[in-house]
Amino acid sequence: MDTLEAIMTRRSIRQFSEQPVTAEEIDVLLRAAMAAPSATNERPWRFVVVREREMLDRLAKATLFSKPLARAPLGIVVCVDKRDAKYAGFPIIDCAAAIENLLLAAHSIGLGGVWIGVHPVPPFVRAVRKIVGAPRHIAPHSLVAIGRPSEEKPAVDRFEAGWVHQERW
Repeated sequence: MDTLEAIMTRRSIRQFSEQPVTAEEIDVLLRAAMAAPSATNERPWRFVVVREREMLDRLAKATLFSKPLARAPLGIVVCVDKRDAKYAGFPIIDCAAAIENLLLAAHSIGLGGVWIGVHPVPPFVRAVRKIVGAPRHIAPHSLVAIGRPSEEKPAVDRFEAGWVHQERW
């Protein structure tokens, strides 16, 4: 699958088969995530790979939106390392870029996934931090549920010409 095809056909997948995600596939996902651009090359992202069913079930209850983790064989907790951040706000954007890379990589190798927001909702951040045992300088940003899709979704063209302005608003 080429890059544009991956971008245009990726959809949020919330239903997964029970088949596990391999260590090699996890490596591909994390390498893709860490290949994302970041402001001043800070690369503030940190990851917690979760495969244990009990942990996935706990994370599935951590936020209002994390239920897909109860059906996923893999969860990745994307976190921000707040140490050494030169510019406030940029690490959050950097982690978002890493998540998009991760989701596109998952799709391109036949996996599906869904991005589940944690930041900036304090109760969600606290709950996820407690579950994964993250230290204070590590802030949970998002959860990603990943697995082999057990649902199919057609590609959707979301282009909105009216949202584009040339040169000036």
